[in-house]
Amino acid sequence: MSLTSIKACDNIKLTMDEVCMKSRDMHEKFFDILKEELVPAKGCTEPISIAYAAAKARDILGQMPESITISASGNLIKNIRCVTVPNTGDLVGIEASAISGMVAGDASLDLEVISTITENDLKTIHQYLLKKMVKVTLMDTPFNLHFTLKAKTNDHFVLIEIKNLHTNIIRIIKDDQIIFEKEDKENAYFGVETDRSFLTIERIIDFGETADIKGLKKALDRQIKDNMAIANKGIHSDFGVRIGKTILKYDQTIFGKIKAYTAAASEARMSGCSLPVITNSGSGNQGIASSVPVIMYAKHLKIDEEKMLRALTISNLLTIYQKGFIGRLSAFCGAISATVSSGATLTYLEGGSIDQIRMTITNALANVSGVVCDGAKPSCASKIATGLDASFLGHHLAMENQQYNPLSGIIKESADHTISAVGKMASQGMKDTDKVILSLMLENQEAS
Repeated sequence: MSLTSIKACDNIKLTMDEVCMKSRDMHEKFFDILKEELVPAKGCTEPISIAYAAAKARDILGQMPESITISASGNLIKNIRCVTVPNTGDLVGIEASAISGMVAGDASLDLEVISTITENDLKTIHQYLLKKMVKVTLMDTPFNLHFTLKAKTNDHFVLIEIKNLHTNIIRIIKDDQIIFEKEDKENAYFGVETDRSFLTIERIIDFGETADIKGLKKALDRQIKDNMAIANKGIHSDFGVRIGKTILKYDQTIFGKIKAYTAAASEARMSGCSLPVITNSGSGNQGIASSVPVIMYAKHLKIDEEKMLRALTISNLLTIYQKGFIGRLSAFCGAISATVSSGATLTYLEGGSIDQIRMTITNALANVSGVVCDGAKPSCASKIATGLDASFLGHHLAMENQQYNPLSGIIKESADHTISAVGKMASQGMKDTDKVILSLMLENQEAS
């Protein structure tokens, strides 16, 4: 149903009312998903989650704790171990994350919890780090994003438990008394609050093309502003190995520029840049890879703002759709899902049909569905560049109406089924891979 027909519902006979209502209800569901998933964060979301819990525990305790004990899932440890905590200079890891939140965190800011760290705060953080007051243990849990943080003084303690979502507190205990407990939905759709079971490629494109443009602008304006700001910061600065500048030395095409700016944004973020990012599915890298390529290509094609917003909606939702089968954290690189989505949206921006959009997704997933996640770190930027290369190739093939044969490898008879298959591979088939990756990373830590 088009936007015009939705607006005209009141003038159509009663038998159409139910159809109009269902369309409105579905649009509301889509907007709820965008509201839940496109949220601001400063820094990699896993260390920020630890900082958030520490700030919350300190507030409830009413004073600075004397010790902190964290029990965390392997995936959480993996994603915190190598990444710089924002606004701390060059501090890295769980201990720095917890103490930063404890000393200077504002839990009311959610994933921007340590955005207001001052120079005096940094001195205090370094003093607390010298005390070696944070102990970290591996939690035995089937959930990839799950941890408890226990802050203690001599006389009191507070325990915070977070599960599935980075700020989803499910339990707070103070001195053996449960002061907050949230229903633990064991069968929740990978821990998210909004229903995703109705998502398909076709419905996502239909929503992108027919949704209220004012609502889309409200949902996406900050993503455009913030994610392009960190892309520009990354390309004009010297974070990490300067991947963006290097790409531009050998590729000045629009596709090279897209790779350069998107990778540079990721490298800046992973290296501790304090600029905020609008995340997607709990990840700033996924938010960057879902948005920056689409924004840059739309500007290159001189697409008007409305079409760009609709394209950006499609890209974000395609990433959310893929991640719904994978989960928040896994052994599969989530940024790949986002690059596949932005590649498919390039096809949309060029006027490709829905079949060609499906072809782009299939072609890209046939190429890079085996890229593993070995934790958050600056080299995530190179995986984003690789994912974009695959998505660009998938896009160009699709525009020639070329697609890899269905039922070859893990490719299925439709793009929707292929997305589901990749999700199954990532969430179920790569569990042992995840354990081996974590083991190898811990070996590296011991060696260093």
